[in-house]
Amino acid sequence: MRATAHGSTVGNGGVRHTRGRRRRATVAAIAIFALVAIFVVRLVDIQVVQAATLNSDAVGKRSISTTIYGDRGDIVDTNGKVLAGTVLRYDITAVPRFAQEGYSTTDARGVKRTYSLEQSAQQIAAATGAKTQTILTALTANKTSLYAKLVGAVDVDAYDRIEKLGISWIYPVRTTARTYPDGAVAGNLTGFVGTDGDGQYGLEQEYDSCLAGENGSETYERGADGVKLPGSSVTTKKAVDGGTVQTTIDSDLQFQMQQDLDEQVKAIGATSGSVVVMKASDASLLAVADSGSVDPNNRNANKGLNLSSRAFQSSYEPGSTFKAMTAATAIDLGVASPASQEIVADTRRFSWGGMIGDAEAHPVEHLTLAGILADSSNVGISLIGEKVSKQQRYEYMLKFGLGKTSEVKFPGETVGQLRAPSDWDSQTDINSMFGQGVGASAIQVASIYQTLANGGVRMPVKLVKGCVASDGTVTDVPSAKGTRVVSEKAADDVVDMLENTIPEGTLKGMAPISGYNVSAKTGTAQIADAPGGGYGSDYIISVAGIAPAENPQYVVLVTFNKPTTLKTSFAAAPAFREIMSQVLETYRVKPSTTAPTDLPDTW
Repeated sequence: MRATAHGSTVGNGGVRHTRGRRRRATVAAIAIFALVAIFVVRLVDIQVVQAATLNSDAVGKRSISTTIYGDRGDIVDTNGKVLAGTVLRYDITAVPRFAQEGYSTTDARGVKRTYSLEQSAQQIAAATGAKTQTILTALTANKTSLYAKLVGAVDVDAYDRIEKLGISWIYPVRTTARTYPDGAVAGNLTGFVGTDGDGQYGLEQEYDSCLAGENGSETYERGADGVKLPGSSVTTKKAVDGGTVQTTIDSDLQFQMQQDLDEQVKAIGATSGSVVVMKASDASLLAVADSGSVDPNNRNANKGLNLSSRAFQSSYEPGSTFKAMTAATAIDLGVASPASQEIVADTRRFSWGGMIGDAEAHPVEHLTLAGILADSSNVGISLIGEKVSKQQRYEYMLKFGLGKTSEVKFPGETVGQLRAPSDWDSQTDINSMFGQGVGASAIQVASIYQTLANGGVRMPVKLVKGCVASDGTVTDVPSAKGTRVVSEKAADDVVDMLENTIPEGTLKGMAPISGYNVSAKTGTAQIADAPGGGYGSDYIISVAGIAPAENPQYVVLVTFNKPTTLKTSFAAAPAFREIMSQVLETYRVKPSTTAPTDLPDTW
């Protein structure tokens, strides 16, 4: 019994020990499980719940977003030669936080060299052409900053010099700059861009939406030293380059026209001048030159010079160049012909008290309409013009392109000055027949002669052929549809009559252009700038011409403002002759093979 009892006691103790160990193991397991669960929950929270936020924070500390520039498109001439283009430039930027101790380099022999911050600034300045103090200021203004722009828009050579320095905390950023390879050539037409890269003046402004590129973006990661990690760049938005504006301008001809014009402005003491060269068949502008044109590369140094085109933007009283339009209107309406006969005195008085006179005193003459145009008689053209009502003449003026901007829609382009007939007084009614009391731009006057040269069909004036986008699509293509203004006979009659101007009219004494029949008309208009709005002693002189007369291909208009050495239209003759000769030679126009039309001037 004792033995049995003893064995029973031992057995119960073993059970208690076993249960205790199991309980401790269970508690430990529960504790471990709880600890693991805490880690798992925390891991899930970090990797799932907070993943986006934490990733964003981490990337924000090491990932940098930069702009990828879409290059601004080119403006080119009719042959594709660049008038305005975009060149590669670099902004030199740095990480000031890592620049304060300078930098070290190791050469090919393993020799290490260390340069102080001041020495580094000197090297950067020497490489870029900047001032050492400017570089130092940028690097020390905020010594803990991760970004500072040291020099803006350096060229490729400067970029190469910076790269050779091997400074770890400097990184160039690609950018662009606008350039005008031919300087002032067509500067009056291209305009320029502002500091923000937007177009200002001229075609840069008018076609800004075509030319402007669309910027993209990329991100890259930087290391602990703030330097970009190689191969870490990722494009987040692709940049798109701007389109190309294709003009009708011949840059070589434009250059020559500007040279000739500036020389003649100086020779006759004029304040300014313009030249328009237009193709007769489609009204394409091959040259639009203005004296003293701005160089868009250095416009701030051109104070006092014209920043855009007077040929488009300035309105003036054209004077006698309008007489060709008055004659064409009368012929088209059937009330006149080249042989129309008029008795012409040198002055004419009207019952309402007004008076007009010819430029020079002369005895009473028996002139045909051809003679009236050749002699440029104000009295004679008034006798022809009054056969047409003022409402009819006004409507023809509108059809010839007056009173509105040309189809070019050049920025700041003038509509001229053309009031409705109901607002004309008796003097304006008469004066408008010979180009006074109304205003027009040089482009509008050239368009009148293009219409006559093109058999009476006015074509939309063209300065731009179109905009070619980077993907090859073409927009802004001008209309090629003409509008008949006068009959072909009326236009041809006027062109034939204007052949008399050089041999026996107001350009008598100007040497003919050898081998070519040329139709021309002079203009001398007083400038309305006297006190009270009257006419002063200054003039605008001009010559408009068509060649070859029997097969018109080109129209040339030269205009000079306020000449001092000679105030008659003949002062414009040398420039007209030189320019028309160059146009015919440049485009290798075949000489005339028919005799000049010699219509009777008198009866």
